[in-house]
Amino acid sequence: MKTTLDLDDALMRNAKAFAARQGRSLTRLIEDSLRIHLRAKKPAALRRSPVIHVYRGKGGLRPGIDPASNRSMLDAADGL
Repeated sequence: MKTTLDLDDALMRNAKAFAARQGRSLTRLIEDSLRIHLRAKKPAALRRSPVIHVYRGKGGLRPGIDPASNRSMLDAADGL
């Protein structure tokens, strides 16, 4: 398929020189670069879910703190 791209002049010069050093056409360089880039991006459905670490240690609230009361928690935080 033929298409037209509007590329930065310096980028185009660098890309042409790079392709020439590798003995490839500019078209081939662009095609290969797009393939690499697109292959690296996995669809969201295929990405692994993040691991959520759960603290299983001992502890808890200090005596006298009501976890259902913001005032109780704020008062306890002021004492730290």
